[in-house]
Amino acid sequence: MELARDMAAMTFAQNVLSRASGKEVCTGEIVQAKVDLAMSHENAALVLGSFREIGAQKIWDPSRVVLLFDHRIPANTLKTAESHKEVRNFARSQDLPHFYDLREGICHQVLPEKGHVRPGMLIVGSDSHTTTYGALGAFSTGIGATEMAAVWATGEIWMRVPETMRICIQGKLGPHIRSKDVILHIIGRLGADGADYKCVEFVGDTVNHMSIASRMVLSNMSIEMGAKAGVCFPDNTTSEWLAGRAPDWDKDAWLHHGVDAEPDERVEINVGDLVPQVACPHQVDNVCDVTKVEGTRVDQAVLGSCTNGRLEDLAAAEALLRGQKVHRDVRFIVVPASREIYIEAAERGILASLASSGAIIVNPGCGPCLGGHQGILAAGERCISTTNRNFKGRMGSPNAEVFLASPDTVAASAIRGEITDPRRV
Repeated sequence: MELARDMAAMTFAQNVLSRASGKEVCTGEIVQAKVDLAMSHENAALVLGSFREIGAQKIWDPSRVVLLFDHRIPANTLKTAESHKEVRNFARSQDLPHFYDLREGICHQVLPEKGHVRPGMLIVGSDSHTTTYGALGAFSTGIGATEMAAVWATGEIWMRVPETMRICIQGKLGPHIRSKDVILHIIGRLGADGADYKCVEFVGDTVNHMSIASRMVLSNMSIEMGAKAGVCFPDNTTSEWLAGRAPDWDKDAWLHHGVDAEPDERVEINVGDLVPQVACPHQVDNVCDVTKVEGTRVDQAVLGSCTNGRLEDLAAAEALLRGQKVHRDVRFIVVPASREIYIEAAERGILASLASSGAIIVNPGCGPCLGGHQGILAAGERCISTTNRNFKGRMGSPNAEVFLASPDTVAASAIRGEITDPRRV
């Protein structure tokens, strides 16, 4: 079609929003776009309240809405249980085909696994880390409950076409250096508002050699520097990952699409000499080399979340812990991101090995990350975690401290009982 021929000269954000709005768009323009997929978790109860307030009765297209529970599962309070019940009843009344309840795990892992995410889609979710789906070449972003209610009712959303920041990452990662170290380094360099309302494109040889799981870390945490979306261009790695999950995606239309367009801003990052990174309390952009905080005592270590609860993360931690024990003064909590990951890690013996080393394995979910349950910190306690935020009070007491790091650094710290450079274990 005519629009498709013109899209080649556009940025990725312009490409997606042109298709979604049915017209050629420019950066800075406000458009009315048709949503391809909408996602909500427990906060669907808030969305439902707004949905009813505007007089809506039916979801515009039940096949394009995904609901699940992941933040407080199984229900940890009576209030949560009542909220879950309300959403369950609503899902049944709307006959939603993609309601996963609490069985599958964290939304940002489950949606890609179940084949809901395809390159070039416009996806909105009532969770800030909806940016994760950009790892598969989707334009995905978080929105509020009121906005989501309007999407449920109409399938459309008003959106400003964002500027584009292209981050070119070069260099081979050294031993025990992960994509988590890369994104923490970038956030530390650019700051918490360094990519404010921009579509961040992650490109370069380093990204090209990353797995989809590693790319998810980049896209997931792009929101921590203010990005509207964080995308990795679809390539053969994307195609292989989608082969058994979403085999009907339009490969010809989106493979490498937008990579040749001129971005509004370029950032060059070389990670060849990168060392393990740590985000210190109480800001994600308060980043330093692990050597600056090595030796800091920890009471808890958390491996998991929508950022680093994937199989490669669990495997990396298990490889370090194999034959060793978690420090007697550390609670090492392991949270697989999904049922699929839990089962595969169990079948490979990874969970048994971690448990033998002293880890506490909990069900797939978000619990500790948001301080919901399964690992709340008391005043004066300190945690090192693979999660994505370390704000004051994030994991419990406002007088506790949370450090963010890679699976390798978290596992090494769990062994020693203090923040530890994984290259020394």
